[in-house]
Amino acid sequence: MSRADALRRLAAYEGRWLISLGWWAARRRIGVAPGERTLGYAGAQAAFVYGLTFVSVVETVVVGVLLTNRPTAHAVMLVCDLYTVLMLLGYQAAAVTRPHVLGAETLWLRDGARRDVRIPLERIATVRHDLRFVREPATKDGKGGDAVVELMVGGQTSVTVELSEPVVAVRLLGRQETVRTVRFHADDARGAVAALRAQVAEVAALRARVTAEAGPEPA
Repeated sequence: MSRADALRRLAAYEGRWLISLGWWAARRRIGVAPGERTLGYAGAQAAFVYGLTFVSVVETVVVGVLLTNRPTAHAVMLVCDLYTVLMLLGYQAAAVTRPHVLGAETLWLRDGARRDVRIPLERIATVRHDLRFVREPATKDGKGGDAVVELMVGGQTSVTVELSEPVVAVRLLGRQETVRTVRFHADDARGAVAALRAQVAEVAALRARVTAEAGPEPA
């Protein structure tokens, strides 16, 4: 990937979390259609993010006092510190406003404003509650892509999805991965597993009914 491409993707990421701040203030969600179920995951990181934000605000005040007699340095540090606070709040806002989304035919998993993975429900083989705190070393599948993608929140994942057919996921800077296993976190992991299993079963039943109504293919 070229440097220009990387910079463009980073700029787009900055724009996404900045936009998320406005949606957060309006108490709205991004990309959630009527009838779709949201699976929130921001709760696991909230205490850490808010704690770090508080520390950054205190640092801003202390540095401002120490640099009172140095206006240029004070102005530079004030901009940097305020941007840091804004970035931390944007990080949390992106997680709140961009939850995982369970639709009629697709599971849309998101990692704040950084990346997302869309999984057709018909490709999901198994779903299970699976609490993990250690990132698994990257492994390769037979097609040269990473077999496992982990969307960790607060250092953990709690749901594992195994696929019958791979999907392609794209990282923040554009790297593509062929995915057969996805691990993600949901604040209500058991509820997410139950809802996902029910929707997968519904999709399978619908496909079976359509196939039965169509009848056997002509010889």
